[in-house]
Amino acid sequence: MVRFYQKKPLAFSLMWIVAYVVLLSAADNASAALGVAKSVTAPVALLLTGLLLLFLKSQGLMEEYGLCPLKGRARDFLYFLPLAGLVSCNLWNGAALTASAGEAVLFVVSMLCVGFLEEVIFRGLLFKAMCRDGSVKSAVAVSSVTFGLGHIVNLLNGAELAGTLLQIAYAAALGYLFVTIFRRGGSLLPCILAHGVNNSLSLVGVEGSRASAMATAAILCAVSLGYALWIERKTEKKDFGIRAQ
Repeated sequence: MVRFYQKKPLAFSLMWIVAYVVLLSAADNASAALGVAKSVTAPVALLLTGLLLLFLKSQGLMEEYGLCPLKGRARDFLYFLPLAGLVSCNLWNGAALTASAGEAVLFVVSMLCVGFLEEVIFRGLLFKAMCRDGSVKSAVAVSSVTFGLGHIVNLLNGAELAGTLLQIAYAAALGYLFVTIFRRGGSLLPCILAHGVNNSLSLVGVEGSRASAMATAAILCAVSLGYALWIERKTEKKDFGIRAQ
């Protein structure tokens, strides 16, 4: 695996994307078949998280892929306060817990692992590999769009088309924000935390109407893009996430 990573970092990142999408989708289906949500997904996600973390740590790549403190100034990132608003989106229509304690634990574990895996794979492995092979702007675009399109797998798990398209749109916007934070600050930790918490809060979020969902998606897109542009302007030429190579 080490030699494969060193010789073909882009192919290595794509391998992780395919493995992540296929294994987590299969695990979700297996969990549904067993009648306990995330019962298979949680251990599979933990396994993938452990393997990726072990690989990065053993190769001295923790800082390379943003598993380190912020290198820029927190005030240039507005102390990440806008992330709190974005993270809370699942609670905008209210909150209610219907899952059992065991199901809640399995769900939260799965979602925290998903936050880690998606950030390190899409914002870390894929983005850095593309920066080596091409322009930074192309790497930013592909990392963001690929992250958005990655949510199309929800259709395979029974999600409706309209809802999935909305999710793809704001996931791409969030992807752009997260890759901007990594690029300008050299750390993925704020992105991992925000991503994991946002996913976890969906457990207690109350689903609103289609109009409400569309409004939420529009707000998420606007805030994500606006926040990313703010960071770009305040941290111009501070590409810590790229220089860590």
